[in-house]
Amino acid sequence: MVIGAFSASAQAQSNVTIYGLVDAGLVKESGGVAGSVTKVTSGIGGQSRLGFRGVEDLGNGLSAVFALESGIKVDDGALDNSTSTLFNRQAYVGLKSKELGSFTLGRQYTMLYNAMSQVADPFGAGYAGSIKNLFATAGANTRVSNAMVYASPVVNGFSGELLYALGEQAGDSTAGRQIGFGLNYAQGPLNARLVYNNRNQDTAAVGTTPAKKQDEAKNTLLAVNYDFTVVKAFFAYATDKGLNSSPIPVANAFGYKTAPKPSTDARDILIGVSVPAGPGNVLASYTSKDDKTVNNQDATQWALGYIYPLSKRTSTYVAYAKIKNKNGAGYTVGNNNEAGTGDKAFNVGIRHSF
Repeated sequence: MVIGAFSASAQAQSNVTIYGLVDAGLVKESGGVAGSVTKVTSGIGGQSRLGFRGVEDLGNGLSAVFALESGIKVDDGALDNSTSTLFNRQAYVGLKSKELGSFTLGRQYTMLYNAMSQVADPFGAGYAGSIKNLFATAGANTRVSNAMVYASPVVNGFSGELLYALGEQAGDSTAGRQIGFGLNYAQGPLNARLVYNNRNQDTAAVGTTPAKKQDEAKNTLLAVNYDFTVVKAFFAYATDKGLNSSPIPVANAFGYKTAPKPSTDARDILIGVSVPAGPGNVLASYTSKDDKTVNNQDATQWALGYIYPLSKRTSTYVAYAKIKNKNGAGYTVGNNNEAGTGDKAFNVGIRHSF
């Protein structure tokens, strides 16, 4: 839905779009300490959401832009976050120029997550086969608050992005800050991105609690897809180094006597395809995490799915994935919105965008 308005005094055209996604289905998980789990859940392929975005033409190729987006749970109607933050998904405002690019401030996606969901993964970071099950996407790797983002215009298929997020900890300007950048290329059948994300893990002193210095989390990702028409091929390679660079989504999902240890030095690989089949597409991927620490807690995942469009905005889906953990690793098969409970999961559901 687009709501338009014209201000005679400002001589500027503006409009606000109301948009969203409603995604729900049946999930069956097994293999974890919780046993067999069957549930109706929300946001399997993409997190259900309600959003508002707007643009105002300021003249001379310059526009004001904003977005406010809230995650919701279709299964019970609640806000889809533990803090009851209204616009937990996106909340930003900025300026956009046709010649100079855009600059926005607020809560925004990282280049790291955008590259994974938009380029690297045939499952689009959703369903049972989600790249999020093994690649590093938890917390601020997906979205970060207090962020300033610059995105350049596209020139001959090339573009760039820069992100700086303030930690906003009193007495320490670098504690908790986050930096990201991306180099993008999209032209014809080729889409490629090289991105880097750096999170400062320090905490500033608070009262009698002293400051804490910690290793930085550094994530680098190369994501590529190429459309051969008869098949679309996907590839991703990532390096994860430092504290919290490769978190385990569920602390000890399999009830090990010794809980799995998050890697501080890992390599991640994804190879996938999207194949037209009838009116829909068959999706398949193989993902691996190679833990380079002495713990050697590796994991691999196989995934298969099918997306069947009922219209331009409505589709049904089915997906299955299985993870093999090694040497006490504890990765789980989740989906776009949940971390999962075991090493196997099956999804079937429906989604509608508006």
